[in-house]
Amino acid sequence: MTYYVLDTDHLSILQRRTEPAYSKLSENLSRYSPDLIFTTIISFQEQFQGWMAFINQAKTAEQLITAYAKLQSLLQLFSVSQILAFDHQASDVAEDLRRQHIRIGTMDLRIAGIVLSQNAILLTRNSSDFGKVPNLRVEDWTS
Repeated sequence: MTYYVLDTDHLSILQRRTEPAYSKLSENLSRYSPDLIFTTIISFQEQFQGWMAFINQAKTAEQLITAYAKLQSLLQLFSVSQILAFDHQASDVAEDLRRQHIRIGTMDLRIAGIVLSQNAILLTRNSSDFGKVPNLRVEDWTS
């Protein structure tokens, strides 16, 4: 059974309903059982840190209210999502990629480690970085 893992960029498209990518991604996702669709704890971390930074920089009550609403929405989304962990196996794979001098960001290395350790397919538009990772299967469901 093949699992599909939403990268942070695909998650953001779903959250923001960014067209035309949103319609195409939604259409492709509808072809698969929700049991086959995952995301990672790393994507949660990336989004959580983004909203926390926005909260910390808020200057007005409106900005603060908006930021907390987005943070709550994030919590609700991830509470009903299937989330793959960054476990020992994923850590070992990510560390092996680092030793191979794969030149991508730390978070992307961790996501790649999770996806490779699960023998899954990563759904992302970031093929320029993830394409550098040997044996990582990458698909863009937004085009």
